[in-house]
Amino acid sequence: MRPAVSPAGLDSPRGWLVVGAAFVSMSTVFGVAYSFGAFFRPMADEFGADRDAVSAVFSITAFLYFGLGIVSGAWVDRVGPRRVLLTGAVVMGAGLLLTSQIERLWQGYLTYGVGVGIGVACGYVPMVAVVGGWFERRRGAALGVAVAGIGVGTLGVAPLAAGLIDRHGWRTTYVVFGVASAALLGGCALVAAPPPVTSGAVLPRLGPAVRTRAFALLYASSLLMSLALFVPFVYLPEFAEVHGAGEVAAATLVGVIGGASIAGRLGIGTLADRFGHVRSYQGCFLVMACSYAVWLVVTEYPLLVLFAAVMGVGYGGFIALSPAVIAGIFGARGLGGTVGAAYTSAAIGALAGPPLAGVVIDATGTYRWAIGGALVLAMASWVVLLPLGRHDVVASARRAVC
Repeated sequence: MRPAVSPAGLDSPRGWLVVGAAFVSMSTVFGVAYSFGAFFRPMADEFGADRDAVSAVFSITAFLYFGLGIVSGAWVDRVGPRRVLLTGAVVMGAGLLLTSQIERLWQGYLTYGVGVGIGVACGYVPMVAVVGGWFERRRGAALGVAVAGIGVGTLGVAPLAAGLIDRHGWRTTYVVFGVASAALLGGCALVAAPPPVTSGAVLPRLGPAVRTRAFALLYASSLLMSLALFVPFVYLPEFAEVHGAGEVAAATLVGVIGGASIAGRLGIGTLADRFGHVRSYQGCFLVMACSYAVWLVVTEYPLLVLFAAVMGVGYGGFIALSPAVIAGIFGARGLGGTVGAAYTSAAIGALAGPPLAGVVIDATGTYRWAIGGALVLAMASWVVLLPLGRHDVVASARRAVC
């Protein structure tokens, strides 16, 4: 529950400096994680593995970084962001360096999955919570700028990875990424500072929040969307190559998702401060669902770019507004733990979605059934979210955590 008097420092220039650190942190960790599509085919070819086995590397990683968000989020509420970011720097850098040396694909489940999974868990949810704690009036805009780093990282790192792999191989590329990610996260740790509200304060218990109907709606909708969300990050480059695109052009489609998500994060996050976070959040789910309808019927590269752009705008708004919606309903105190608990839904979706899509693609010999399934799941996630805007749902959630 928000305090009656806003603490000094909220919405201050110091808070915007923390936003900058969050931007760099998220662009680093997600740039690495979402570039996995560029590594998909080289790793599959070298290890002679099926699609579901290779996609499991990404799925395990995403499961860990969303699942561990409840741990890293609660941790940052207590100790502040610096120790959390430094931990992420060490573990992510080491995990990528070890991945460059693996001799069996299952070893990558451990080195990449654990290393990048913990790295993203330390660089994402904690920084979202810290930024949310630094702002009140401009929370939507500040979170939009911070999570725009995810889009910038996705836009730039996926094509960079494809170019480095083409020239130096996937193993050397992971060495480069390991050193760079450790250095960048370490730099963010020097700048980040705990917000005026959360660290060191008496935090509310998580239980009352997660037992509300509002939290159940948020959780169910995120779970359904996450089952669909990560399918294009893994399979869109391969889909484009099958239909005639070059390797770099195919990998760039993931970058387009990231680039379009920047507009979604910045534009929708700012507009939502004026027109309402919940309704804007629901609109993002509808946009993402409609984008899968585009992917279902197109194969030409320009139209795949259109799909990636539409999906990216909705995805960017979804990521920007999720913590703002949670903070608006449940309050900013203990935001890391609440956001982390909500993001365990994405962990389950990320773990199951891409491997299930791979099984469907291998069984049917076509991508269409997997894309159609993603469309149904995305539309269902929007429908589940519709009751969230009702006054009784939000009001009962606020009473439960006060």
